Amino acid sequence: MSTPGRGLHGRVLDTLGPAITAGAYPVGSVLRTDELAQRFEVSRSVMREAVRVLESMHLVESRRRVGVTVLPECEWNVYDPQVIRWRLAGSERPRQLRSLTVLRSAVEPVAAGLTARHATAEQCAELTECALGMVANSRGHRLEEYLFHDVAFHRVILTASGNEMFARLGGVVAEVLAGRTHHDVMFEDPDPAAVTLHVQVAEAVRARDAERAERLTREITEGALQELDILAP
Repeated sequence: MSTPGRGLHGRVLDTLGPAITAGAYPVGSVLRTDELAQRFEVSRSVMREAVRVLESMHLVESRRRVGVTVLPECEWNVYDPQVIRWRLAGSERPRQLRSLTVLRSAVEPVAAGLTARHATAEQCAELTECALGMVANSRGHRLEEYLFHDVAFHRVILTASGNEMFARLGGVVAEVLAGRTHHDVMFEDPDPAAVTLHVQVAEAVRARDAERAERLTREITEGALQELDILAP
């Protein structure tokens, strides 16, 4: 799916990025910008801009007299939201979802405990509002509306923790939540138990109960892993 507002180089990226992350171009493959420009019917300057973006993600390396070389997965910036989106669109989706969900399991419970200690009154109110939005959209196959509040909820948890490293993972968590929804790795309606847990986390944060906030968030991430066992084995 093309990203609006990115112009011609965005159109190129929307094809070339997923192809590289899906393995269509084996590691070590050399891509010629002139040939790519002809293939995508764009100018060389547009092609060079697309290559620069891929280089910033460490998917490729451009060298004079050599060309654009596809790099191995171990070099990729796997935290880049766009790279995550491309990988989730490919055949490795179950593995990528599990990897990201394990990351969430390691980070979000700790972040929730910190949020209970450090969140401002405004952040507590925002978290509660997000949880209530999830409740309001948890029935009637309203997954897009539910996703909006779910992403906002977890962004608050990570940001309000006061840890800038956790806060920077907001885009990563947003992509895994969106990926589950957009690639049908969700039940038609969210698990009622998971929705309730989000409400309880908001209550624990408001009550400054760090231990309970951490424990409940761990239940959320463990539940997400269990869902993957069913929906994306």
